[in-house]
Amino acid sequence: MNKYVLEVLNIGKAYRTYKNEWHRVLSWFGIASKMIKEQWILKNINFTIKEGEAIGIVGQNGAGKSTLLKIITGTLKPTTGHFNIHGRIAAILELGMGFHPDLTGRENAYHASGLMGFSREQIDAVIEHIHTFSEIGEYFEQPVRVYSSGMQVRVAFAVATAYRPEILIIDEALSVGDTYFQHKSFERIREFQKQGTTLLIVSHDRSAIQAICDRAILLDSGSIIKDGAPEEVMDFYNALIADKENKTISQMQDTNGNIQTVSGTKEATVEEIALYNNKDEKIEIAGVGEQVYLKLKIKVHEDISSLVLGYSIKDRLGQVLYGTNTWHTNQVIYNPKSGEIYEIVISFMANFGVGSYSVQTALVDKETHLSANYEWKDLALVFSIINKDKTFFTGLLWNEPIVRIQKNEPN
Repeated sequence: MNKYVLEVLNIGKAYRTYKNEWHRVLSWFGIASKMIKEQWILKNINFTIKEGEAIGIVGQNGAGKSTLLKIITGTLKPTTGHFNIHGRIAAILELGMGFHPDLTGRENAYHASGLMGFSREQIDAVIEHIHTFSEIGEYFEQPVRVYSSGMQVRVAFAVATAYRPEILIIDEALSVGDTYFQHKSFERIREFQKQGTTLLIVSHDRSAIQAICDRAILLDSGSIIKDGAPEEVMDFYNALIADKENKTISQMQDTNGNIQTVSGTKEATVEEIALYNNKDEKIEIAGVGEQVYLKLKIKVHEDISSLVLGYSIKDRLGQVLYGTNTWHTNQVIYNPKSGEIYEIVISFMANFGVGSYSVQTALVDKETHLSANYEWKDLALVFSIINKDKTFFTGLLWNEPIVRIQKNEPN
């Protein structure tokens, strides 16, 4: 049974403002005053993390994500509550990880590693590995002030992961680095996970959260409003962004046990959706590369100025494989009236790998859901792909090649 490596118990963080310095002094002696104002950044945060778990922290800007991580790493003191940590933490909370601009990369690596509790001998043993992994060449011997943001991230990540930590905490830092180093970093993170490292990561990258994490925690206005499977939480998060007032979001379990997220103001809704084959037969299973037809029936409930249908196809982890909408295909429905019904047929080749897939639908007014979200529905349809007649392959994409082999005679 996995033990808890992190317990967060009723954590809260408030910042106080005072009308004048006298009120600040009075507060030191426990004398309350109406002139003291409190702004709570975090409220009643409770969760536990087991050894080896990977947890994603998501939420809009200002939700309290970075504040929570600073409290957990000890760089910020909570106003209420406490937390228990079992194991060594390595954290990258901000760009440069406290590097001094006048010190070289090598000197900063020694300094940062020392602050993490490593001896000079331990740092000596890995300093060249840090240099090699960061791949910044001769810049390692130059002052950090001449580094780009990406170079700082490279050195910071190399230092933080020189020794495998029990808990690795990352706060959006890797989003600054280049794509190559992001791939390299996530590969190291996966290696650490296999060895038992617990991961706590803040990211707006849905793909990263769903590919790496076992759970996701959604913060909103300083409180946890969702804690569960990454796809379920990210679907709710996207719906929360689309539905700014948070009054029309619902989640329900479908017949297959999946959690479906639906949001929107309901001026228009998808009444029917199904997948068909070339014989116009409704299907739930298609073959790799088969021609299929996605048929939808949309009903308008109120007069609106414009109607756009968007759809995307996701893999079983909820990562979007393909998506578009009728704004981009120049097929906007203008001025639809209440009571009108539209049938839309989308034909495509099922060029996917073997597995389970889902369709997400969105009814909006323009190219995105940010101005008007009539209906956003995740898991609107679930279907499977099997390999009936194609050469064996692995992966999510069917892209069968033509392979030529030629034998050259020796001269």
